[in-house]
Amino acid sequence: MAPAQRRLSAVLHADLTGFVRLMESDEAGTVERLKSAQRGAFAPAIEQAGGRLVDSAGDSLLAEFSSAVAAVTAAIDIQQKMAAINSALPENRRLLFRIGVHLGELIVDEHEHIFGDGVNLAARIQAFAAPGGIAVSRAVKDVTELQIDGIFIDAGEQRLKNVSRPVQIYHVQPANNALAQTTTSVVPRTTLRFQGTDVGGHTFVLDVALDKLIAAHSGLVIGRDADKCELPLVHSTVSRRHARLLFSGEDLKIEDLGSTNGTQVNGAAARPGAPLAVRVGDRIRIGEIEFTVSE
Repeated sequence: MAPAQRRLSAVLHADLTGFVRLMESDEAGTVERLKSAQRGAFAPAIEQAGGRLVDSAGDSLLAEFSSAVAAVTAAIDIQQKMAAINSALPENRRLLFRIGVHLGELIVDEHEHIFGDGVNLAARIQAFAAPGGIAVSRAVKDVTELQIDGIFIDAGEQRLKNVSRPVQIYHVQPANNALAQTTTSVVPRTTLRFQGTDVGGHTFVLDVALDKLIAAHSGLVIGRDADKCELPLVHSTVSRRHARLLFSGEDLKIEDLGSTNGTQVNGAAARPGAPLAVRVGDRIRIGEIEFTVSE
């Protein structure tokens, strides 16, 4: 058996949001649309950027690139292609992928399968991307920022599942802001930022696009389970489905979903079925993380 080799590569990990829900409602159609997305968006974008598709099992895809610039370029191309594909689908059938990109050292076996910290971190970073969005590590941002036509939005230091050290994460938007626009609602693209720290001083950031929040009639869920939450927040004191942001009338509100450690607005508890209004400048406590809301 040939010994395993090591090499520095950029890893792209993509995962389909809400896969279980999509399969439950339309199993055959979801499989066909997933295959179509792989053929029409992922394969050409990866090939054009000079990468290789390593694995495409189920609802996730893994690709390797010799260049971080190529990996981010492919990620943007994939999400723009997916936006075009989704525009022809009803909202409850759309395929919204989260994409994470990391630059790190890999272990490569004789079959060109890849393993190691670089792969694991790309998968963890992916969970912090918005559905239809891209998240990257600081290592990727530092070597690509001046070489791609895009904008990097600082999401702060994040604690990743089973990773001992905090990782600085950035959201990536193309300069023309053409990532997945999957609704027909005409709403100003205003973003609210929830930025805060836990008791250990670790920084956490949630960026909430108001157009997506308004279009999501049942709201956006905050929680530790990235597959079941539109706004993933990985922390030991955050429940799998912890709280929900929603519009009620003209007010932005937050509702606790029966979490273990609770949700508060300016010290008042937001309970299941009794959401509290949220305004710029408010202090929002989710588990042991206290956020301040800003535009």
